Amino acid sequence: MDTEKTILVVDDRINALKVLMLFLADKGYRVLEASSGPQALAVFQDHPEIDVVLSDLKMPGMSGLDLYKAMLEVRPVPPFIIMTAYATVETAISALKEGVTDYLIKPLNYEELPIVLANACRQAEMSRELAALRQEVRKEQCFHGMLGVSRPMREIFEMVRTVGPTDAAVLITGETGTGKELLAHSLHEESRRRDRPMVCINCAALTETLLEAEMFGYVKGAFTGALTDRKGRLEMAHEGTLFLDEISNMTLHLQAKFLRFLQDGSFEPVGANWSRRVDVRLVAATNADLEAQIAAGRFMRDLLYRIEVIAMHLPPLRERVEDIPILVEHFIAHYARHYMKSIEGVAPDAMQALLDYPWPGNVRELENCLARAVILSKQSVLGRDDLPGKMTEGARAEAGSGEAGREDAPPVEGVTLKDMETRLIADTIRRCQGNKTLAAKVLGISRKGLYEKMARLGIKEDLL
Repeated sequence: MDTEKTILVVDDRINALKVLMLFLADKGYRVLEASSGPQALAVFQDHPEIDVVLSDLKMPGMSGLDLYKAMLEVRPVPPFIIMTAYATVETAISALKEGVTDYLIKPLNYEELPIVLANACRQAEMSRELAALRQEVRKEQCFHGMLGVSRPMREIFEMVRTVGPTDAAVLITGETGTGKELLAHSLHEESRRRDRPMVCINCAALTETLLEAEMFGYVKGAFTGALTDRKGRLEMAHEGTLFLDEISNMTLHLQAKFLRFLQDGSFEPVGANWSRRVDVRLVAATNADLEAQIAAGRFMRDLLYRIEVIAMHLPPLRERVEDIPILVEHFIAHYARHYMKSIEGVAPDAMQALLDYPWPGNVRELENCLARAVILSKQSVLGRDDLPGKMTEGARAEAGSGEAGREDAPPVEGVTLKDMETRLIADTIRRCQGNKTLAAKVLGISRKGLYEKMARLGIKEDLL
């Protein structure tokens, strides 16, 4: 036995605890002990290296199941094995439903115990390897906080690597909630200015007067309330990056003043009769059509030429469906940690609902949806019922109206289970644009299982 394997043994009967500790130590385990639930919880908090927890069920104050639930609020729990002398089918099923790994009857069978523990240790080791593998995969999918495996996102990441090190002005376009500010931050992080400040201004959040004062700064006495000189965001961003979000909301007067700054790098604070010069790299963003704004006389074409040296467009989430599963996994893990919930993932039918929904609010809407689901869910896996009604109403209405009205629906009569399974798998692979790993995830099976089903059902890739 590997001496690195650590087992936490919990039993309120001291004699039984000592006997079990001696037995496990003799088998080569490192043993930690606790004679109560609260004591075990304290040991668990101090020892993240614990591989297996072996706990009595009936204990005063905090039962074994209560201990398991309390540990879940601290961090993911390693294999948890319950011991009890009060065994019934109901209690065993209840414990396993809660998520415990195994269930042992007292008095313990000391020939069986080493086998159970060895299996549990292997499970713990596999869980750690899987977590490490997932972390490596996330690193490949994550680019300065942006997640994506779809072709459009990979192209954006590559463009950032190319454009980032330059000082070229970049205009980012895209719908609300697509992550334009994250993209701006990634450009800053890839630039030579990464060690200097990145200063952000939301042009839609300020009136013309406040935006001018925020951007250019002001001198004492420039207006009522200007009691001292104040630096503007341009000066704060010196040698760094200035990010102007929703630049289309800037008035023509401010556009003209900002254009003069872009032409020679100098500006006058509000109320000043002298100018200052700064060196900034400009990144701007908008969800508006600037050509339409120019045609309507609300935006200066000369300014567009200055800010759009490089144009980058972030596609809406509905056009990069392949990214939804990794975004879902990321947000569930984040909010499960934040709200101390034990959520392991999302059920296949819920994932399908997330893939089918058009996401008018894009990634921001997806994030808010999953935060809500994590908070309200009482299960370890998010299901369709945990999602907002608007994401399942369409499916319910479709089901209520019957499949016969749909052109792509099979006839009600004469459809075999094999036909339905073939159709489901083929449609899912097409929806995932041929990505088998993603399709397997949506279907809730392994990639190997997907290929086996394709072979059994005669689904050929060239016919999809």
